[in-house]
Amino acid sequence: MNVAKSFKELSASQKINAQNKIVMPGLINMHCHAADSLFRGLVEELSLEAWLQKVWVAEKAILTPETTYTGSVLGFAENLLAGVTSIMDMFWYPTEAVKAANDLGMRISTGGIFFDYPGIGNRSHEDFLQEAEKFFEDYNSNEAVFPAVMPHGSYTVSPEHLKEAKKIAAKYNGLYHIHAAETLTEQSDINERYGESVIRHLHSHGLLDQQAILAHCVHLDDTEIQLIADNESVVVHNPMSNLKLGSGIAPIDKMFEAGVTLTLGTDGAISGNDLDMWLTMRLAASLPKGNTLDPKVMNAKTVLHMATLNGAKALGKEDKLGSLEVGKIADFIFIDMDKIHAVPVFDPITHLVYSACKSDISDVFVGGKQVVKGGVICTLDINNVVEEVRALSPKIAASLV
Repeated sequence: MNVAKSFKELSASQKINAQNKIVMPGLINMHCHAADSLFRGLVEELSLEAWLQKVWVAEKAILTPETTYTGSVLGFAENLLAGVTSIMDMFWYPTEAVKAANDLGMRISTGGIFFDYPGIGNRSHEDFLQEAEKFFEDYNSNEAVFPAVMPHGSYTVSPEHLKEAKKIAAKYNGLYHIHAAETLTEQSDINERYGESVIRHLHSHGLLDQQAILAHCVHLDDTEIQLIADNESVVVHNPMSNLKLGSGIAPIDKMFEAGVTLTLGTDGAISGNDLDMWLTMRLAASLPKGNTLDPKVMNAKTVLHMATLNGAKALGKEDKLGSLEVGKIADFIFIDMDKIHAVPVFDPITHLVYSACKSDISDVFVGGKQVVKGGVICTLDINNVVEEVRALSPKIAASLV
């Protein structure tokens, strides 16, 4: 078929002027806790472990399915306005997260969480098992949802329960998303409990494979990096959260050299304070240069792939998402080039990674449907959600008093 000729024969119901815009694939945020946007700025200047103790208190006091939906809309809207069209979200009520994403017009990967300690809703491990299985049954054929199981971490979920979660993922050919090797304290804790490091622990229980998506991976030795690479597992780099919590800087240059599939995430707004994939890209490209004293490490094109095509690969959707190609789904965004910081532009890719901002996103399309127009969300009235959150804010503030 003559592709150029076939395009000429097509008729469009709508024509859009993209003059002075960069048109590119929508970004894929591979690690977020969107509903934690309710708690932005509430817990500050603590290391991860002490920070989590306060976070869990606030979440337990505030979160219900209803407030989770509200917080998810808030967090997803921030992502959408920043050009994110697909997101992997780990949270306590995944069905409400799906509803929020669907209402905004985004794609989402989420699913049943696992957590061994008293958590939100006082659910037991048996409850989590049933919820995880039902989630796959409800959404496995939904084109806008990529189901997963989401055990919180090896320090909050026992080996037996990690493996039970894995069985559910394997049954439905789903994804397996977990926090891993985020802090030195976590590494020490797992070593004391099980006599091996976090990645070795996951590997010894058969949890590393192509479906495994590991958030953070800040503290790894060369053997662990090779284990991840050999098992073809995916790593989600979250530089803003890792820096702000004082967790460290992930060795993504070494992982890249070993052949690990690297993706990018914002983490939640309660840890990194904003959900900005453009800042994430800039940090991902810049931190390794400073660490290695080598300006050639992690070039802009590589990092842009992490935020797009690598995310699609991690979701098992590289044939449909992550790039603008004939036959792929039309998830794309417009970057406004009528900005002072966009003049002149000699290389669009370096501009996107080192200069572009989330406020430069003018228009967003998911599946060919416009969901953001002129920097405004088209799919729902976000102002109503903003007012709901403002009304809830005094109760949130009082949750830690």
